[in-house]
Amino acid sequence: MFRAVLTAVLLLSAAPFPGAGAWAEESAQPPAEIRIGNTAPYSGPASALGSIVRTAAAYFTKLNEEGGINGRRINFISYDDGYSPNRTFEMTRRLVEQERVLLDFGTLGTPTSTAVWKYLNERRVPQLFVLSGASRWGDPHGHPWTMGWVPTYTSEGTLYADYVLKRLPRAKIGLLYQNDDYGKDYVRGFKRGLGAEGRRRIVLEQTYEVTDPTVDSQIVNLQNRGVEVLLDAATPKFASQAIKKAYELGWRPVHLLSQPAASLSAALIPAGLEACRGLISALYLKDASDPRWKDDPGVREFIAFMRRYFPGGDPADLLNVQGYTVAQTLVWVLRHAGDDLSRENLMKVASHIPPLPLPLLLPGIAVHTTPADFYPMEQLELARFDGAHWVLFGQVRDLSSANRR
Repeated sequence: MFRAVLTAVLLLSAAPFPGAGAWAEESAQPPAEIRIGNTAPYSGPASALGSIVRTAAAYFTKLNEEGGINGRRINFISYDDGYSPNRTFEMTRRLVEQERVLLDFGTLGTPTSTAVWKYLNERRVPQLFVLSGASRWGDPHGHPWTMGWVPTYTSEGTLYADYVLKRLPRAKIGLLYQNDDYGKDYVRGFKRGLGAEGRRRIVLEQTYEVTDPTVDSQIVNLQNRGVEVLLDAATPKFASQAIKKAYELGWRPVHLLSQPAASLSAALIPAGLEACRGLISALYLKDASDPRWKDDPGVREFIAFMRRYFPGGDPADLLNVQGYTVAQTLVWVLRHAGDDLSRENLMKVASHIPPLPLPLLLPGIAVHTTPADFYPMEQLELARFDGAHWVLFGQVRDLSSANRR
């Protein structure tokens, strides 16, 4: 556990919640601070993803040193849920009912965020900028207190399907995916994009559980079926295993890698960079290791930020770029809420974000919401890994139509 100067970041173990006490619909904030809650997997099978929230916490520390938001400092309270939905629920109750946070920010993971989705909406607590691309987070009528942030997995899956249909229309297709809403959303979008004829080319589907030790046997099965195109909808740990095992087997399918697993330090380096050569993924953030951005003001500022506020983090890791940018999105909302920090006003502001081209978003991509559209990010661009960094190809694709189906 640690508590940063002026910014509280509690990386707690999952001790049982002892009881909440009385709960009130609105959480009055102390005059000098804004209390923000979060849960993230700092331990467990998805612990690599915890770097996203560590970067966001560092950004709030920077913000507090600069005077905070409208005269208030951010008190950011983050609990370690170990990527366990039950622990996420316990920790979120503690945040709402004991810590009295104003909102829940950046809950990380599909199964974990799902565990508290209903709870937070029933209590009218904003669940802002969920760090999961499940399509359910864009439901302003059924769950008006929840909003996602990253591009949806279904829209990303549709983009990969379009690539396969245009470039590899006769290839045998195999699927590897996490056996929960995270993986199933990718598969749903991919199959939808392939259409009836394209779906006939899927020769094998392999799933894994987050508690599995490896996915080695699944990779062997896919190779044995003659798969030529592999959709890999895994989190970094299992994606890294899949890449490494395929390389060891001498198997070289066209490997389509889910965006959350495109992290250099969390997935690619552990797998071996040579093994990653030729991977295809979809990006919406600038890769700070890409020479094309070496003189980009936003990237230079980000690298300086990382050196000062998160020296243990890698600026080339897209997870850290994501944490920095989602934190900037929340700060925009808080600034524009002004002195009205009611939960209702926060959701009003969050649902009226004009096209916002934040510094580390790729050119042509912006955060944007309306009261009828709770999908802030709906644009992606394909990229291929060249052994050192991601190289963009094609053009920015607007995938908003994929979220309306």
